[in-house]
Amino acid sequence: MIQRIQSVFLLLLALAMLSVLFLPIWSKFDPASQRTVVLTATQLAFEKPIAGDPAPINTWAIAALAAASAALALFQIFQFRNRFNQLKLGMLNFLLIVGTIGAGFYYSGLGEQLLNIKMPGTFEAGFYLPTLALMLNLLASRFIRRDERLVRSMDRLR
Repeated sequence: MIQRIQSVFLLLLALAMLSVLFLPIWSKFDPASQRTVVLTATQLAFEKPIAGDPAPINTWAIAALAAASAALALFQIFQFRNRFNQLKLGMLNFLLIVGTIGAGFYYSGLGEQLLNIKMPGTFEAGFYLPTLALMLNLLASRFIRRDERLVRSMDRLR
């Protein structure tokens, strides 16, 4: 039943997690030196590096968690015949999304140390999309449970 509402939520979840791969997650601007540090899903680096800057930090953990979450959501859509399996995959996807958010926090903390100023960095759209995906995952799980209850109530009537 690909036309069910939980399938729409799961598709939107997959799109949100895939867009994390392409959008900036966090940035910090130093007005004194006119330098910017940007965190993306693949690296934490200065926007315009100069000699003497530290090497970019690979942040492939964020990209791997986001891509795994998107792939799992797409796989979960096609498990509509086994709703209990869909719910288990939803719990696993919940953990992947929370891991993505946690990795974003961790690497933004590393980015705070690259520029020694008192101003905090700002979280960009790529950070808030996993939160949206988390809500979409919870909504999809709710509707999957509702379908399961409906099927069980129909089995009682037979």
